[in-house]
Amino acid sequence: MANVSHSRGDISTHPDVSEMRTRYDRMLGGRDVALVDGPVFLVGLYCAVSPWILHYTASQPALMTHNLIVGIAIGLLALGFTAAPARMYGLSWAMCALGIWMIVAPWVVGDSPDAGVIVNNIIIGALALILGLLCAGTAAKSVPKA
Repeated sequence: MANVSHSRGDISTHPDVSEMRTRYDRMLGGRDVALVDGPVFLVGLYCAVSPWILHYTASQPALMTHNLIVGIAIGLLALGFTAAPARMYGLSWAMCALGIWMIVAPWVVGDSPDAGVIVNNIIIGALALILGLLCAGTAAKSVPKA
């Protein structure tokens, strides 16, 4: 019987090895923060639905709309981080800004919010800020030095 199995040779002699390596590095570049994409999306999802979970839709209508819009924005950033990481990780600082804004929003947007609403927004804002800093730090490390 003939041996039809292909032996794995060394690719270093391939004429396009340098181009293949750069393409491979470019395809995987920026994926160091892939583990952060899911939690960012979950924070955005929770932010969007938190007024209904904590039942402050009637007492804080402005804050309800605010959390819905900011939650959708955080979720869209997470989807962008997943779909086009090389383009989107520059917006990691926007996540940090959204996190800081979520921390101060109950007093700026809300109308004398109670302690539950304040603690909810502080936790969401702190998580968004921490995840944004993680994304920004990892993206900064993965950018090649010129």
